[in-house]
Amino acid sequence: MEALAVDLIEEFYSEDVMSVNHSKIINRVCVTLDRYDAEYEVLPELELELSTGKCKPDVCVYPKLPEDWDNDIIFYTQPPLIAIEIQSPKQATTEITAKMNAIYFPAGVKSVWLIVPVLRVVQIRTATGGMWTFTDGIIKDPVFPIEVPFRAIFR
Repeated sequence: MEALAVDLIEEFYSEDVMSVNHSKIINRVCVTLDRYDAEYEVLPELELELSTGKCKPDVCVYPKLPEDWDNDIIFYTQPPLIAIEIQSPKQATTEITAKMNAIYFPAGVKSVWLIVPVLRVVQIRTATGGMWTFTDGIIKDPVFPIEVPFRAIFR
């Protein structure tokens, strides 16, 4: 009997690449946004199936959602108010901005935060075309009353 040779090729999408810094920032963003718990849900790594396509932002911010422990949702279909993307080590910025313009904004997301660890920059873009860049001080979402100290993310 002749043995079959099989080549295994490991495939991944660049946004699926996790790193230590990427994980740290997800955690720090979630911990910092926890002070808004009375008004918003902060959900990391939520699988979305929006009208414009599937995606998984690093962090989503929603208005408070009802608690329902008996019925879970795998692919949430409602767009978040804010999608937060942290650039992965092998991810191009154009990949994230294309996702903003093709998936997030057309689906109804009002603002997207792009966090670039290697440059220590937070950029917020809005559905109306506005763009704000933060390298220090207080990160202020231009659409929602949410503020985050820059140093809480990049200590």
